[in-house]
Amino acid sequence: MSMMNTSPEIQEKPAPTDEQVEDELCLLDLEDADSLLLHVQELVSQHLDEFPDDQIDDEAAKYAAKMTKASITEGTRDGHLRIIKHYITFHLRRNKKWDAKRVDEKTPHDITTFITQKCGPAEQGFEGRKYSTAVSTRAALTMWYKNLRPNESLTEWRLDSVTNTWRGLPTRSRIVSQFMVGLEKNKAKSGEVSSSARALALEDIHRLYKHCVDQDLTVAQRRAGIIRYVAYLLAWLMLLRIDEVIKLRFENFDKIPGERRYIDISLNTRKQNQTGLLHSWRLHANDGDPMICPVRAFILLASLYGPEIKKTGPLFLHVTAQGAVMQSQPLTASALSRSLSRDLQGLGYSSWALYGTHSFRRGGCQYRIKVKRWSADMVAAWGGWSQVEAVTMFRYFYSPNDNHEFMHDYDRNK
Repeated sequence: MSMMNTSPEIQEKPAPTDEQVEDELCLLDLEDADSLLLHVQELVSQHLDEFPDDQIDDEAAKYAAKMTKASITEGTRDGHLRIIKHYITFHLRRNKKWDAKRVDEKTPHDITTFITQKCGPAEQGFEGRKYSTAVSTRAALTMWYKNLRPNESLTEWRLDSVTNTWRGLPTRSRIVSQFMVGLEKNKAKSGEVSSSARALALEDIHRLYKHCVDQDLTVAQRRAGIIRYVAYLLAWLMLLRIDEVIKLRFENFDKIPGERRYIDISLNTRKQNQTGLLHSWRLHANDGDPMICPVRAFILLASLYGPEIKKTGPLFLHVTAQGAVMQSQPLTASALSRSLSRDLQGLGYSSWALYGTHSFRRGGCQYRIKVKRWSADMVAAWGGWSQVEAVTMFRYFYSPNDNHEFMHDYDRNK
Protein backbone atom coordinates (compact mmCIF):
# COMPACT_ATOMS: atom_id res chain seq x y z
CA MET A 1 0.00 0.00 0.00
CA SER A 2 1.58 3.23 -1.07
CA MET A 3 1.71 6.22 1.21
CA MET A 4 0.13 9.41 -0.12
CA ASN A 5 2.33 12.49 0.17
CA THR A 6 0.21 15.06 1.97
CA SER A 7 2.86 17.75 2.25
CA PRO A 8 1.89 20.91 0.37
CA GLU A 9 3.64 21.49 -2.91
CA ILE A 10 5.87 24.52 -3.13
CA GLN A 11 4.88 26.35 -6.27
CA GLU A 12 7.65 28.36 -7.82
CA LYS A 13 6.61 31.93 -8.48
CA PRO A 14 6.89 33.00 -12.11
CA ALA A 15 9.74 35.35 -12.93
CA PRO A 16 8.75 39.02 -13.26
CA THR A 17 7.65 39.98 -16.76
CA ASP A 18 9.44 42.64 -18.78
CA GLU A 19 6.43 44.90 -18.27
CA GLN A 20 6.60 44.49 -14.48
CA VAL A 21 10.30 45.28 -14.46
CA GLU A 22 9.68 48.31 -16.66
CA ASP A 23 6.95 49.48 -14.25
CA GLU A 24 9.39 49.23 -11.36
CA LEU A 25 12.11 51.08 -13.26
CA CYS A 26 9.65 53.89 -13.98
CA LEU A 27 8.74 54.03 -10.30
CA LEU A 28 12.41 54.24 -9.35
CA ASP A 29 12.88 56.99 -11.92
CA LEU A 30 10.13 59.04 -10.25
CA GLU A 31 11.66 58.41 -6.82
CA ASP A 32 15.06 59.54 -8.07
CA ALA A 33 13.50 62.63 -9.65
CA ASP A 34 11.86 63.51 -6.34
CA SER A 35 15.12 62.89 -4.49
CA LEU A 36 17.15 65.21 -6.72
CA LEU A 37 14.46 67.88 -6.99
CA LEU A 38 15.46 69.47 -3.68
CA HIS A 39 18.98 70.09 -4.98
CA VAL A 40 18.22 70.70 -8.60
CA GLN A 41 19.39 74.32 -8.46
CA GLU A 42 22.95 73.07 -8.03
CA LEU A 43 22.51 70.86 -11.12
CA VAL A 44 20.87 73.68 -13.09
CA SER A 45 23.69 76.11 -12.30
CA GLN A 46 26.21 73.66 -13.77
CA HIS A 47 24.43 73.73 -17.14
CA LEU A 48 23.39 77.35 -17.61
CA ASP A 49 25.83 77.80 -20.49
CA GLU A 50 23.73 75.24 -22.39
CA PHE A 51 20.73 77.57 -22.16
CA PRO A 52 22.17 80.99 -23.13
CA ASP A 53 20.11 84.04 -22.25
CA ASP A 54 21.00 85.80 -25.51
CA GLN A 55 18.82 83.78 -27.87
CA ILE A 56 18.12 85.07 -31.38
CA ASP A 57 15.76 87.97 -30.88
CA ASP A 58 12.92 86.63 -33.02
CA GLU A 59 9.20 86.69 -32.28
CA ALA A 60 9.23 83.22 -30.73
CA ALA A 61 11.96 84.19 -28.24
CA LYS A 62 10.21 87.46 -27.35
CA TYR A 63 6.92 85.65 -26.77
CA ALA A 64 8.63 82.96 -24.68
CA ALA A 65 10.25 85.58 -22.43
CA LYS A 66 6.94 87.39 -21.99
CA MET A 67 5.04 84.17 -21.32
CA THR A 68 7.56 82.92 -18.77
CA LYS A 69 7.66 86.21 -16.88
CA ALA A 70 3.86 86.38 -16.71
CA SER A 71 3.32 82.76 -15.63
CA ILE A 72 6.09 82.11 -13.08
CA THR A 73 5.76 83.34 -9.51
CA GLU A 74 8.42 85.51 -7.88
CA GLY A 75 11.29 83.70 -6.23
CA THR A 76 11.91 81.29 -9.09
CA ARG A 77 15.62 80.89 -9.82
CA ASP A 78 17.00 82.43 -13.01
CA GLY A 79 18.36 79.07 -14.16
CA HIS A 80 14.91 77.51 -14.20
CA LEU A 81 13.50 80.50 -16.10
CA ARG A 82 16.15 80.21 -18.77
CA ILE A 83 15.38 76.53 -19.33
CA ILE A 84 11.64 77.25 -19.51
CA LYS A 85 12.19 80.07 -22.05
CA HIS A 86 14.28 77.74 -24.20
CA TYR A 87 11.53 75.09 -24.00
CA ILE A 88 8.82 77.49 -25.16
CA THR A 89 11.02 79.04 -27.86
CA PHE A 90 12.00 75.61 -29.21
CA HIS A 91 8.39 74.56 -29.73
CA LEU A 92 7.21 77.89 -31.13
CA ARG A 93 9.95 77.80 -33.74
CA ARG A 94 8.75 74.34 -34.75
CA ASN A 95 5.06 75.27 -34.69
CA LYS A 96 3.85 78.87 -34.41
CA LYS A 97 0.46 77.65 -33.20
CA TRP A 98 1.93 75.64 -30.30
CA ASP A 99 0.25 76.67 -27.03
CA ALA A 100 2.69 76.84 -24.11
CA LYS A 101 -0.19 76.66 -21.61
CA ARG A 102 -1.86 73.63 -23.16
CA VAL A 103 -1.70 70.52 -20.96
CA ASP A 104 -3.05 67.34 -22.52
CA GLU A 105 -2.00 63.91 -23.77
CA LYS A 106 0.56 65.54 -26.12
CA THR A 107 2.41 67.41 -23.36
CA PRO A 108 4.65 64.49 -22.25
CA HIS A 109 5.77 64.15 -25.88
CA ASP A 110 6.53 67.89 -25.99
CA ILE A 111 8.77 67.40 -22.94
CA THR A 112 10.65 64.39 -24.33
CA THR A 113 11.06 66.06 -27.72
CA PHE A 114 12.78 69.06 -26.13
CA ILE A 115 15.01 66.91 -23.91
CA THR A 116 15.92 64.83 -26.96
CA GLN A 117 17.02 68.01 -28.74
CA LYS A 118 19.26 68.90 -25.81
CA CYS A 119 20.58 65.44 -24.90
CA GLY A 120 20.23 63.29 -28.01
CA PRO A 121 23.36 62.05 -29.83
CA ALA A 122 25.34 64.83 -31.50
CA GLU A 123 26.06 62.59 -34.46
CA GLN A 124 22.30 62.52 -35.14
CA GLY A 125 21.99 66.30 -35.20
CA PHE A 126 21.10 66.86 -31.53
CA GLU A 127 23.14 68.83 -28.99
CA GLY A 128 24.57 65.81 -27.18
CA ARG A 129 24.28 67.21 -23.62
CA LYS A 130 24.73 65.06 -20.53
CA TYR A 131 22.03 63.18 -18.64
CA SER A 132 22.25 65.71 -15.81
CA THR A 133 21.02 68.31 -18.32
CA ALA A 134 17.93 66.14 -18.85
CA VAL A 135 17.40 65.94 -15.08
CA SER A 136 17.72 69.72 -14.74
CA THR A 137 15.38 70.30 -17.68
CA ARG A 138 12.75 67.97 -16.30
CA ALA A 139 12.87 69.73 -12.93
CA ALA A 140 12.53 73.17 -14.51
CA LEU A 141 9.55 72.00 -16.58
CA THR A 142 8.01 70.50 -13.45
CA MET A 143 8.12 74.01 -12.00
CA TRP A 144 6.56 75.43 -15.19
CA TYR A 145 3.59 73.09 -15.11
CA LYS A 146 3.18 73.47 -11.34
CA ASN A 147 2.88 77.21 -11.83
CA LEU A 148 0.46 76.84 -14.71
CA ARG A 149 -1.85 74.63 -12.64
CA PRO A 150 -1.10 75.21 -8.94
CA ASN A 151 -4.08 73.18 -7.71
CA GLU A 152 -3.12 69.97 -9.49
CA SER A 153 -1.66 66.92 -7.78
CA LEU A 154 2.15 66.86 -7.71
CA THR A 155 2.42 63.07 -7.54
CA GLU A 156 0.50 61.75 -10.55
CA TRP A 157 -0.42 62.07 -14.21
CA ARG A 158 -3.77 60.55 -15.17
CA LEU A 159 -6.81 61.01 -17.36
CA ASP A 160 -9.94 62.05 -15.50
CA SER A 161 -12.63 59.89 -17.12
CA VAL A 162 -15.42 62.20 -15.93
CA THR A 163 -14.08 65.46 -17.35
CA ASN A 164 -11.83 63.87 -20.01
CA THR A 165 -8.97 66.12 -18.88
CA TRP A 166 -5.45 65.21 -17.79
CA ARG A 167 -4.63 65.71 -14.13
CA GLY A 168 -1.32 66.11 -12.34
CA LEU A 169 2.13 66.83 -13.72
CA PRO A 170 3.10 65.73 -17.25
CA THR A 171 6.73 65.42 -16.11
CA ARG A 172 5.55 62.47 -13.98
CA SER A 173 3.91 60.66 -16.89
CA ARG A 174 4.90 57.14 -17.83
CA ILE A 175 6.03 58.41 -21.24
CA VAL A 176 8.52 60.80 -19.64
CA SER A 177 9.69 58.17 -17.12
CA GLN A 178 10.25 55.56 -19.83
CA PHE A 179 12.15 58.13 -21.86
CA MET A 180 14.38 59.09 -18.91
CA VAL A 181 15.12 55.45 -18.07
CA GLY A 182 16.09 54.78 -21.69
CA LEU A 183 18.16 57.96 -21.94
CA GLU A 184 20.06 57.10 -18.75
CA LYS A 185 20.84 53.62 -20.11
CA ASN A 186 22.10 55.04 -23.40
CA LYS A 187 24.24 57.62 -21.61
CA ALA A 188 25.66 54.91 -19.34
CA LYS A 189 26.63 52.82 -22.39
CA SER A 190 28.63 55.77 -23.64
CA GLY A 191 30.48 55.98 -20.32
CA GLU A 192 28.57 58.85 -18.72
CA VAL A 193 28.14 58.86 -14.94
CA SER A 194 24.56 58.92 -13.61
CA SER A 195 23.14 61.67 -11.39
CA SER A 196 21.47 59.30 -8.92
CA ALA A 197 21.58 60.13 -5.22
CA ARG A 198 24.75 59.09 -3.42
CA ALA A 199 24.62 56.53 -0.61
CA LEU A 200 25.21 57.47 3.03
CA ALA A 201 27.84 55.02 4.29
CA LEU A 202 28.50 53.89 7.87
CA GLU A 203 31.14 56.58 8.43
CA ASP A 204 28.65 59.21 7.20
CA ILE A 205 26.10 58.06 9.79
CA HIS A 206 28.80 58.23 12.49
CA ARG A 207 29.60 61.81 11.46
CA LEU A 208 25.91 62.76 11.49
CA TYR A 209 25.60 61.35 15.01
CA LYS A 210 28.51 63.46 16.26
CA HIS A 211 27.21 66.52 14.44
CA CYS A 212 23.60 66.21 15.65
CA VAL A 213 24.06 64.78 19.14
CA ASP A 214 27.61 64.42 20.40
CA GLN A 215 29.13 67.90 20.24
CA ASP A 216 28.94 71.27 21.97
CA LEU A 217 25.39 72.38 21.18
CA THR A 218 22.81 74.58 22.82
CA VAL A 219 19.90 72.79 24.48
CA ALA A 220 17.61 73.69 21.57
CA GLN A 221 20.15 72.56 18.97
CA ARG A 222 20.71 69.22 20.68
CA ARG A 223 16.98 68.58 21.07
CA ALA A 224 16.36 69.17 17.38
CA GLY A 225 19.51 67.20 16.55
CA ILE A 226 18.35 64.13 18.49
CA ILE A 227 15.05 64.03 16.60
CA ARG A 228 16.79 64.43 13.25
CA TYR A 229 19.37 61.78 14.03
CA VAL A 230 16.83 59.17 15.15
CA ALA A 231 14.96 59.77 11.87
CA TYR A 232 18.21 59.45 9.90
CA LEU A 233 19.19 56.26 11.72
CA LEU A 234 15.83 54.53 11.28
CA ALA A 235 15.70 55.39 7.57
CA TRP A 236 19.20 53.93 7.18
CA LEU A 237 18.62 50.78 9.26
CA MET A 238 15.16 50.05 7.84
CA LEU A 239 15.98 50.98 4.20
CA LEU A 240 13.39 53.76 4.03
CA ARG A 241 13.21 57.00 2.12
CA ILE A 242 12.86 60.23 4.08
CA ASP A 243 9.20 60.56 3.09
CA GLU A 244 8.58 57.04 4.48
CA VAL A 245 10.43 57.39 7.78
CA ILE A 246 8.70 60.69 8.50
CA LYS A 247 5.34 58.85 8.51
CA LEU A 248 6.32 56.65 11.47
CA ARG A 249 4.00 56.99 14.45
CA PHE A 250 4.25 56.04 18.10
CA GLU A 251 1.69 53.33 17.38
CA ASN A 252 4.12 51.60 14.97
CA PHE A 253 6.47 50.68 17.83
CA ASP A 254 6.12 47.77 20.21
CA LYS A 255 8.61 48.24 23.03
CA ILE A 256 8.18 45.76 25.87
CA PRO A 257 8.76 47.51 29.24
CA GLY A 258 12.20 46.61 30.56
CA GLU A 259 13.28 44.94 27.31
CA ARG A 260 16.56 46.50 26.21
CA ARG A 261 17.62 44.01 23.55
CA TYR A 262 15.34 44.95 20.67
CA ILE A 263 12.44 47.05 19.38
CA ASP A 264 9.68 45.79 17.07
CA ILE A 265 8.37 48.14 14.38
CA SER A 266 5.52 47.58 11.93
CA LEU A 267 4.22 49.76 9.13
CA ASN A 268 0.55 50.23 8.28
CA THR A 269 1.39 51.55 4.81
CA ARG A 270 3.65 48.87 3.35
CA LYS A 271 2.50 45.29 2.76
CA GLN A 272 4.53 42.38 1.54
CA ASN A 273 3.19 41.44 -1.88
CA GLN A 274 3.98 37.77 -1.30
CA THR A 275 1.92 37.41 1.89
CA GLY A 276 -0.33 40.44 2.09
CA LEU A 277 0.83 40.93 5.68
CA LEU A 278 2.06 44.17 7.19
CA HIS A 279 5.83 44.43 7.01
CA SER A 280 7.72 44.57 10.30
CA TRP A 281 11.27 44.90 11.58
CA ARG A 282 13.00 43.82 14.78
CA LEU A 283 15.85 46.22 15.50
CA HIS A 284 18.37 44.83 17.97
CA ALA A 285 20.63 46.75 20.31
CA ASN A 286 24.15 47.28 18.99
CA ASP A 287 26.64 47.33 21.85
CA GLY A 288 29.55 47.09 19.41
CA ASP A 289 28.64 50.39 17.71
CA PRO A 290 26.56 52.58 20.05
CA MET A 291 26.26 55.39 17.48
CA ILE A 292 24.02 53.20 15.29
CA CYS A 293 22.25 51.42 18.15
CA PRO A 294 18.46 51.79 17.69
CA VAL A 295 17.71 51.02 21.34
CA ARG A 296 20.03 53.78 22.54
CA ALA A 297 18.53 56.12 19.96
CA PHE A 298 15.05 55.49 21.35
CA ILE A 299 16.26 56.02 24.89
CA LEU A 300 17.57 59.43 23.77
CA LEU A 301 14.25 60.23 22.13
CA ALA A 302 12.23 59.05 25.14
CA SER A 303 14.35 61.18 27.46
CA LEU A 304 13.81 64.19 25.22
CA TYR A 305 10.04 63.77 24.98
CA GLY A 306 9.50 62.85 28.62
CA PRO A 307 6.02 62.40 30.11
CA GLU A 308 4.79 65.70 28.61
CA ILE A 309 4.56 64.31 25.09
CA LYS A 310 1.65 61.93 24.56
CA LYS A 311 2.78 58.67 22.99
CA THR A 312 0.39 58.85 20.09
CA GLY A 313 0.52 60.32 16.59
CA PRO A 314 3.62 61.22 14.55
CA LEU A 315 6.93 60.16 16.10
CA PHE A 316 9.11 62.97 14.81
CA LEU A 317 8.15 66.42 16.04
CA HIS A 318 9.21 69.99 15.36
CA VAL A 319 11.47 71.74 17.87
CA THR A 320 11.27 75.54 18.17
CA ALA A 321 14.31 77.82 18.25
CA GLN A 322 13.85 77.95 22.02
CA GLY A 323 13.94 74.15 22.32
CA ALA A 324 10.22 73.47 22.86
CA VAL A 325 8.93 70.20 21.37
CA MET A 326 5.67 70.85 19.48
CA GLN A 327 3.44 67.78 19.34
CA SER A 328 0.97 69.71 17.22
CA GLN A 329 3.67 70.26 14.55
CA PRO A 330 5.09 67.01 13.17
CA LEU A 331 8.37 67.17 11.27
CA THR A 332 7.85 67.16 7.50
CA ALA A 333 9.80 65.33 4.81
CA SER A 334 10.86 68.59 3.14
CA ALA A 335 12.10 70.01 6.47
CA LEU A 336 14.10 66.85 7.18
CA SER A 337 15.57 66.88 3.67
CA ARG A 338 16.66 70.49 4.10
CA SER A 339 18.14 69.63 7.49
CA LEU A 340 20.15 66.81 5.94
CA SER A 341 21.61 69.25 3.41
CA ARG A 342 22.51 71.70 6.19
CA ASP A 343 24.02 68.96 8.35
CA LEU A 344 26.19 67.69 5.50
CA GLN A 345 27.29 71.23 4.68
CA GLY A 346 28.04 71.77 8.36
CA LEU A 347 30.25 68.67 8.25
CA GLY A 348 32.13 70.18 5.31
CA TYR A 349 30.79 67.90 2.54
CA SER A 350 31.52 69.65 -0.75
CA SER A 351 29.35 67.03 -2.49
CA TRP A 352 26.34 67.56 -0.20
CA ALA A 353 24.03 68.19 -3.17
CA LEU A 354 24.54 64.58 -4.34
CA TYR A 355 22.72 63.28 -1.25
CA GLY A 356 18.94 63.10 -1.24
CA THR A 357 15.90 61.29 0.05
CA HIS A 358 17.19 57.97 -1.35
CA SER A 359 20.62 58.22 0.25
CA PHE A 360 19.57 56.41 3.43
CA ARG A 361 18.02 53.49 1.55
CA ARG A 362 21.03 53.19 -0.73
CA GLY A 363 23.47 53.46 2.15
CA GLY A 364 21.52 51.02 4.31
CA CYS A 365 21.49 48.45 1.51
CA GLN A 366 25.21 48.79 0.97
CA TYR A 367 25.89 48.54 4.71
CA ARG A 368 23.95 45.26 4.91
CA ILE A 369 25.79 43.84 1.90
CA LYS A 370 29.33 45.12 2.44
CA VAL A 371 29.62 45.34 6.24
CA LYS A 372 27.07 42.89 7.63
CA ARG A 373 27.69 40.43 4.75
CA TRP A 374 24.01 39.82 4.12
CA SER A 375 22.94 38.09 0.93
CA ALA A 376 20.78 39.93 -1.61
CA ASP A 377 17.70 37.88 -0.69
CA MET A 378 18.14 38.83 2.98
CA VAL A 379 18.23 42.52 2.04
CA ALA A 380 15.12 42.11 -0.14
CA ALA A 381 13.23 40.37 2.68
CA TRP A 382 14.38 42.98 5.24
CA GLY A 383 13.20 45.82 3.01
CA GLY A 384 9.87 44.12 2.42
CA TRP A 385 10.37 44.26 -1.33
CA SER A 386 8.39 42.29 -3.86
CA GLN A 387 10.06 39.98 -6.38
CA VAL A 388 9.83 42.71 -8.99
CA GLU A 389 11.40 45.28 -6.66
CA ALA A 390 14.17 42.81 -5.87
CA VAL A 391 14.99 42.47 -9.57
CA THR A 392 15.73 46.19 -9.79
CA MET A 393 17.33 46.73 -6.38
CA PHE A 394 20.87 46.47 -7.74
CA ARG A 395 20.70 50.22 -8.28
CA TYR A 396 20.55 50.53 -4.47
CA PHE A 397 23.71 48.45 -4.10
CA TYR A 398 25.63 50.48 -6.62
CA SER A 399 25.68 53.99 -8.02
CA PRO A 400 28.44 55.56 -10.12
CA ASN A 401 28.51 58.34 -7.51
CA ASP A 402 29.36 56.01 -4.62
CA ASN A 403 32.76 55.79 -2.96
CA HIS A 404 35.03 55.45 -5.96
CA GLU A 405 37.78 57.14 -3.98
CA PHE A 406 38.39 53.71 -2.37
CA MET A 407 38.68 51.82 -5.66
CA HIS A 408 42.49 51.74 -5.61
CA ASP A 409 42.28 49.37 -2.61
CA TYR A 410 39.80 46.93 -4.15
CA ASP A 411 42.44 44.45 -5.32
CA ARG A 412 44.66 44.68 -2.25
CA ASN A 413 45.91 41.25 -1.09
CA LYS A 414 45.52 40.73 2.64
